[in-house]
Amino acid sequence: MHISVIVTVLNEADNLPRLLDSLASQTRLPDEVVVCDGGSTDGTLSLLEAREAEGCLPLRVIRRPGTNISQGRNAAIEAAAGEVIAVTDAGVRLSPRWLEKIVAPFEEVGTGKGAEAQAVAGFFLPDPQTPFETAMGATVLPELREIDPTHFLPSSRSVAFRKSAWAAVGGYPEWLDYCEDLIFDFRLRDRYGPFLFAPEAVVHFRPRPGLRAFFVQYYRYARGDGKADLWRRRHAIRYLTYLIAAPLIGVAGAVISPWWWALYLIAVPGMFWAGWRRLARMWGGLSFTQKLQTALWSPIIRVTGDVAKMIGYPVGVWWRWRHRPQIPD
Repeated sequence: MHISVIVTVLNEADNLPRLLDSLASQTRLPDEVVVCDGGSTDGTLSLLEAREAEGCLPLRVIRRPGTNISQGRNAAIEAAAGEVIAVTDAGVRLSPRWLEKIVAPFEEVGTGKGAEAQAVAGFFLPDPQTPFETAMGATVLPELREIDPTHFLPSSRSVAFRKSAWAAVGGYPEWLDYCEDLIFDFRLRDRYGPFLFAPEAVVHFRPRPGLRAFFVQYYRYARGDGKADLWRRRHAIRYLTYLIAAPLIGVAGAVISPWWWALYLIAVPGMFWAGWRRLARMWGGLSFTQKLQTALWSPIIRVTGDVAKMIGYPVGVWWRWRHRPQIPD
């Protein structure tokens, strides 16, 4: 079976070596790696050309300046020759058996499963380098034990599917700049059922290095939710919590009885406990001071992400209202 790995890049010269090195070290090498460059100006193309000349990977680069990530992925998949497409991102490091594990379900023909496999979800883990990044990974990313495989929707940093399935659902939605992989996942699941889950197909990625970068990331995610009309209930609960429930408790405590403020003490564990619980399993060799830093960072990160989402979501909704006639069904 011919396996193609596809990646989109834009100014990733600092991050690409990790990905390319980990691809070259796979227990199963891809038959080809198709990289779509969206118009890099930082030396990304020179790096790719050098790696292509080395011949350690069957690397092919296509150039599509000005494309968004969906357009870039679709262009790379269109150019790929593989029957099965494995997708990842530039800023990651692949576990050595990632490709072997994520394509295995397509090859289980003898068991009767191979013919049924249309899409496989891999998993991803944080690869933090600082206490802040450790806190972020614990706060925003689920652990494997928290995953329900029948409902899991993979990130396109770790997913594989048949090229025929990609074509059948119309590819990645090119009208979306963020959350495009979720819409693609929904289309695949609606047509073929739940993704097969390959938890050992692990991708390691570094969380955002600072609060500002994290805020921008989650603002864009929420704007994408609004554009794609995703997670209405989740966003409604967030607005109710921060804009109605929290202020009303404060007023009730000031006007009626200070005992009302005890509700804040109940709410804090509910909001922040998951992050603290994951942190306790990620601390490893951190010093006491670093552990304290991560514990304090976790609620700050959670609230910052919620604020970013509350700002970004209505921007996306407004965009959707304005562009509704041009949005495909």
